[in-house]
Amino acid sequence: MLGSSCLAIPASAQEIVPRPAQIQRGQGTFTLTAATRIVATGAAAVEADKLRDYLRPTTGYSLPVVASGGDNSIRLALDPALEKLGKEGYRLVSNSTGATITAAQPAGLFYGIQTLRQLFPADIYRMAPLARTWSIPAVTIEDQPRFGWRGSHLDVARHYMPASFVLRHLELMAQQKLNVFHWHLTDDQGWRIEIKRYPKLTSIGAWRRETMVEPKNPEPARQLYDGKPHGGFYTQDDIREVVAYAAARHITVVPEIEMPGHATAAIAAYPELGNDPARQLQVGRVWGIMPEIFNVEDGTITFLKNVLDEVLTLFPGTYIHIGGDEVLKPEWAASPKALARMKQLKLVPDGTTAQELQSYRGADGKPADHPALHGLQSWFINQMNDHLKQKGRRMVGWDEILDGGLPKGATVMSWRGEEGGIKAAALGHDVVMTPERGTYLDYYQAELSDPAFREPIGARKFNLLDKVYAFDPIPATLPAAHAVRILGSQGQLWSERMPTPAQVEYMAWPRLLALSETMWTPKALKDYGDFQQRLPQALLRLQVQHVNYRPLDGPPWPK
Repeated sequence: MLGSSCLAIPASAQEIVPRPAQIQRGQGTFTLTAATRIVATGAAAVEADKLRDYLRPTTGYSLPVVASGGDNSIRLALDPALEKLGKEGYRLVSNSTGATITAAQPAGLFYGIQTLRQLFPADIYRMAPLARTWSIPAVTIEDQPRFGWRGSHLDVARHYMPASFVLRHLELMAQQKLNVFHWHLTDDQGWRIEIKRYPKLTSIGAWRRETMVEPKNPEPARQLYDGKPHGGFYTQDDIREVVAYAAARHITVVPEIEMPGHATAAIAAYPELGNDPARQLQVGRVWGIMPEIFNVEDGTITFLKNVLDEVLTLFPGTYIHIGGDEVLKPEWAASPKALARMKQLKLVPDGTTAQELQSYRGADGKPADHPALHGLQSWFINQMNDHLKQKGRRMVGWDEILDGGLPKGATVMSWRGEEGGIKAAALGHDVVMTPERGTYLDYYQAELSDPAFREPIGARKFNLLDKVYAFDPIPATLPAAHAVRILGSQGQLWSERMPTPAQVEYMAWPRLLALSETMWTPKALKDYGDFQQRLPQALLRLQVQHVNYRPLDGPPWPK
């Protein structure tokens, strides 16, 4: 390991994002030439091919991958001795004769490659040859991530995003050493994944006739709409392409299939899934929480398990997200079949009536969901958890899945602040910390009170860059014994107010840069002032890739 007293770090090394765990300056530089070779064998050669493909377009050099070589080489090798750095850690050493990246596993080599790319001038990210000198400083880096779950969420249900953009987003994630892509595929306003057993989910559920115009009017009759149909979905071949593309970049795709709430699009396609089968719904046209939820009948439970079975064939990762958030329960409270299910489960006495459920009040005397309704949701979630567990997978859900009790092995995403995550960790559940404050990237990027405010529409409030950087996935109030349950975090990109890829990028970057450092860099090394010094070069790397990031001075939108 490197010593704590490092020599002065060269300017290009100071511009690495996320900041490496340890970095030390050497003497001289290494210059890439047409005679440079990439040396690798076995599994390391797979990563070497990626490095070649990254460097070739801009340099114009062929950079062949060979089994052996001397000076003027970039060497990649797997080294079991580096197990101390974990499966994603790496060691990078460069000097005047070349560069060497070693790691215990291929993922570590890949992340070493991302750091190596950042040592070159930003133009190395361009896709056409440039006549210039391509040099990196002599450095020694030992690096490993702080958290194993470093993610970006993307909602494609509210606004469909083309698969080409999803692939682009994955590549940008990989450059920042993010390794989980949480793909929000279904919601009230659209069902985006082809399920061959149930074709109406996409023939009907993937299309809405129009979309509400901001702002949302509290009087539905006065709400304005754009009059433009919107929709789209990913075929199963599209899904396979995305999953394979992500896997090549050591990114795991976690699909989200929302249930039992956020189900309007699915019920519009198959009315028998709803609590009033005689009512023909339309795919949602407005934002916010909609009242339609799946019923609790055996046929619906089977339907959703069948959906999950097809999902499992497409996504090989361990985790499957089932949503579980913002479930409005008046439909269950009024449903004779839901009441019968509650009686069957002994959640209420046999003599309970729907009137009792609907008139229930909490301890404060205000109307509230009857505890049995939370128990019913818990039963519903347990059906999915048990099914996924039998298939060798693990269920993830938003923190509402804690309501009414949660089975062992389920993972909680804590979005309504940190409290749900703290509770889940204390109960022995793994947690991904995703509180709105700090990780929701659909929030404004400037204070609305700022007289120079010129931002596109955001969800509400604001998550400024410095506040995103200051976020820590481990709450200060969490007992140390429970901290091991925190898997990491991710940035949330909800797309209600992001109808185009350009707007997604504007809201994502540079805040995802800040989150990537929070999730990768040791807490003791995090320093916002230092991050600000490295940020301009990181933004230049985005600029040469034509990413529509938000400049630090926030110019008028659109660009």
